[in-house]
Amino acid sequence: MADVEIRSLRALNDMHAMVELQKTYWGDDLESVIPAHMLFSLANHGGHVLAAFDGGTPVGVLVGFLGTNMEDSKRPAMANLQVVSKRMVVLPGYRGHNIGYRLKLAQRDQALTQGVRLIVWTFDPLLALNAHLNIRKLGALCPQYLEDYYGTEQSGGLASLGSSDRLQVEWWVTGNRVEERLFGNRGDLTLSQYREAETMILNPTTRTADGLLLPAEQTNMSSTSLALLEIPLDYPNMITRNPKLAQTWRLHSRVLFKRVFSHGFVVTDFIREHYEGRDRGFYLLSYNGPQFESFRMN
Repeated sequence: MADVEIRSLRALNDMHAMVELQKTYWGDDLESVIPAHMLFSLANHGGHVLAAFDGGTPVGVLVGFLGTNMEDSKRPAMANLQVVSKRMVVLPGYRGHNIGYRLKLAQRDQALTQGVRLIVWTFDPLLALNAHLNIRKLGALCPQYLEDYYGTEQSGGLASLGSSDRLQVEWWVTGNRVEERLFGNRGDLTLSQYREAETMILNPTTRTADGLLLPAEQTNMSSTSLALLEIPLDYPNMITRNPKLAQTWRLHSRVLFKRVFSHGFVVTDFIREHYEGRDRGFYLLSYNGPQFESFRMN
């Protein structure tokens, strides 16, 4: 995939192919895709439409725009300026070849050119592949859990099994943490190293007879500054094979995430390793609350 080229699109005629590319993942529902005229407007008024091409064939697209953080709406817009990353799609046959990663790096370059330090987006916390890209490879943080962020309606593809929970992603593109992940030589810590340092697994899991992951019936909650939260590695497959178990995982992870975030934790890493005889995926949560505060999750 070395010949795949990343381009920034501006012309209206180029946007129609980007609409068709979105449909390969989101379908034909009008609520599911960003139309060509909107892509054109975004690309020519501070936003961007970044596309990956294999020869003349579009194989990936990433859409973003300039926005502001509205938590304090009285502050000047410039003080809250951020890039909002809205949509990324890569064709199935091209996934796993760093195309999404390269699109995000191009988006980072766009933000740096505009003098913007923060890129934000959301993703489903039970999608392990997305977590690996967003947290592990890009070095982003997740400080907030958003319950049913896009509502509960199935139309538009934003909700699955009646929920649309998301993690809020903050990618501080000029920070040391991000630059070390992207360009540094410092190795990332392994799951074994975290466990040797007595980092707790909040929700020890087991497996069903047919290999699906079962969440813990009881969770470990005690004073700690680091914690590991396990998720299934193939949640979309679980939705198909066992929807009831998939809903159980949604509620289980929602309760845990909201609890740890309410106590001052943020997501700082995602680790996928073979551990205790199984291929497993864990979020690393790091305490970011008041210094020296005695802390107990209950």
